[in-house]
Amino acid sequence: MSDDLRYMTRTQANAADIDVGLRQYMLRVYNYMASGVALTGIVSALVSSSPQLMQAIFGGPLKWVFFIGILGLGFMAPRIIMSKSIVAAQGAFWVYAGMFGALMAPYFLVYTSTSIVRVFFITAAAFAGLSLFGYVTKKNLSGMGAFMVMGTWGLLIAIVVNIFLQSPVLQMTYSAIGVLIFSGLTAYETQQIKNLYYEGDSSDTATRKAIMGALQLYGSFVMIFIFLLNLLGNRD
Repeated sequence: MSDDLRYMTRTQANAADIDVGLRQYMLRVYNYMASGVALTGIVSALVSSSPQLMQAIFGGPLKWVFFIGILGLGFMAPRIIMSKSIVAAQGAFWVYAGMFGALMAPYFLVYTSTSIVRVFFITAAAFAGLSLFGYVTKKNLSGMGAFMVMGTWGLLIAIVVNIFLQSPVLQMTYSAIGVLIFSGLTAYETQQIKNLYYEGDSSDTATRKAIMGALQLYGSFVMIFIFLLNLLGNRD
């Protein structure tokens, strides 16, 4: 076997190893994300089915504790995931998903179960397509991602303002914009998660990156679901 042929064989073998490793890494990211979504759904269903819990959370200031807690953990979780133990990293992710589930409980009472299930599958299909695009595209999505991240701040302000105004028109407007923003973020985040894999790290760091990636995609999935539910859900 010539030296050139040996080199080509080794190169092909290395590429195959990278492809297998990348698929395993992305599968780990999606498994974490799916588990977080499942936990959110379970917590939402449990809280919405208990009048005592609904009153305790939404009948007083506790809802603001959860709201601020989600925002705070959204900022702190990346630092926890990348600098603390793996157990702490996983714990931050599960707590984040659980708190989101508690705050989403009213949706189980406001919207019909049929529309919730329908919108969930619409969200899942849209998310799969957007994430696949981010995975396979050769175009650098960094510019779009930066624009979408800035857009989330304006979106957050609109949501907080509407908590006091309770305007259906404003809710529909920011929901439509929110779907677009987090759709773009899904593609961008998937590309970034994929690119992080190529940096090559120890198994410990790779696990942290997988949890971090799952946290990012989880947030986008849940927000797309909420905004689509606002737009397409049927109320009880």
